[in-house]
Amino acid sequence: MGCAGNQDVRTPNLDWLAENGVRFDEFYCASPVCSPARASLVTGEIPSCHGVQDWIEKGNLDAYKYPHMSTTAGFDMNDRAIDYLSGHRTYMEVLAESGYQCALSGKWHLGDNAAKKKGFSNWYTIGRGGCSYYHPDICDEGNMEAAEGYITDLITDRSVQYIDEFADSEKPFYLSVHYTAPHSPWGPEEHPEEYRKLYDDCEFKATPDLPIHRNQIRTCPIGDTPEKRRENLVGYYAAISAMDAGVGKIIDKLRSKDLLDNTIIIFTADNGMNMGHHGIWGKGNGTYPPNMYDSAVKVPLIICVPNNKAKGVVCSNMTSQYDIFPTILEFAKCEWEPQPMQPGRSIAWMTENPEKTADDRVVVFDEYGKTRMIKNKQYKYIHRYGDGICELYDMEKDPDETTNLYEEKEYASVVMAMKEEMESWFDKYTNEKTDARKYDVKGRGQQKLCWEEGAFNTQIEFYYPEKNETI
Repeated sequence: MGCAGNQDVRTPNLDWLAENGVRFDEFYCASPVCSPARASLVTGEIPSCHGVQDWIEKGNLDAYKYPHMSTTAGFDMNDRAIDYLSGHRTYMEVLAESGYQCALSGKWHLGDNAAKKKGFSNWYTIGRGGCSYYHPDICDEGNMEAAEGYITDLITDRSVQYIDEFADSEKPFYLSVHYTAPHSPWGPEEHPEEYRKLYDDCEFKATPDLPIHRNQIRTCPIGDTPEKRRENLVGYYAAISAMDAGVGKIIDKLRSKDLLDNTIIIFTADNGMNMGHHGIWGKGNGTYPPNMYDSAVKVPLIICVPNNKAKGVVCSNMTSQYDIFPTILEFAKCEWEPQPMQPGRSIAWMTENPEKTADDRVVVFDEYGKTRMIKNKQYKYIHRYGDGICELYDMEKDPDETTNLYEEKEYASVVMAMKEEMESWFDKYTNEKTDARKYDVKGRGQQKLCWEEGAFNTQIEFYYPEKNETI
């Protein structure tokens, strides 16, 4: 975002939100890939509790119900719906029980996507979780079609429509606007020319141009040539600017309906993204073993509260996606009891006192399969129970995470202390049945409930640029 210091990207509406709200610059995802992070956002639980441990490859819908989509959208007719969050309570359910009308416009990608989830009165989503930017497979209140138009605009238009409907109701509302942007694909045909043109003369100095990482795997387009790097970055930035324009339309609609001064707006993301950072193209699963660089685990968060005295302020307290569940419910004035398996705490107070240090908030945790991370203000420790080496970085001296200190004898006590604290925390919030350390998560997709045989796609394609081949 421009407000976060990127001088290349055009995000005037997100910048407006930051100017009128509080931006958190130390906010971290629960897992550096989409579906596990999304599940943690809505349940307040860690992946080793809710059981979504990789992006959902299968179980998205009962494809046989939509035979017309086999040719128009390429549905796999063998796919069968799995509600991966069955038995796990979401904050949308609490909101609905408290009198809120809840609507979704955009990506769900937590299995059985066509079925309207508890708490929602309106349901407009993507059938298979992810999609192309044009002709996406849209599930509109149970009706499935290959829609005409650009998915970012479709999500925005439905969001605006919902706000029109909410404005005529006496009930309070909650609206989930889940854009797919800026996920790949990023090709020239994927994004409107008006947004691509914004970057005609951009030199893309805000993103590093490094040799491809030795552990790079094929999960997204790889910028391994100057031409491919530029194509990827133009598409990626264009997707962001198109989404930013959608955010602007939503803000304008709230303003025109006299709702802007009575609506809290939260902007965040499910996971980070390496766009050449560390030589990686992709999320946490852009490499194997998975990477936990800040570019993969740190995500944007802006909270804009009407009539709040704190505006245009940056909060540097370390916070996590686990905190979103209790934060939204506090903002909504819902009565609820935190559950033992929910580690998060409300950060609503930080929007009023963003410069006040939270002394007890010094650690964040992250996991992806057999890779787990603990981070405090000075150090980040990454432990791998499966393949790969462990890592320790001094984030104060080495914020770009270039020097692994794990093997250095003088840091042995730091490693030991952080490992003990990490394992104690995860033991507290892990369900034995869904403990990710037990399963072969390779970052190539989840196909079944994690404890079932064959739950994960384990085929990895490593890319070796010096050989110009994939193995």
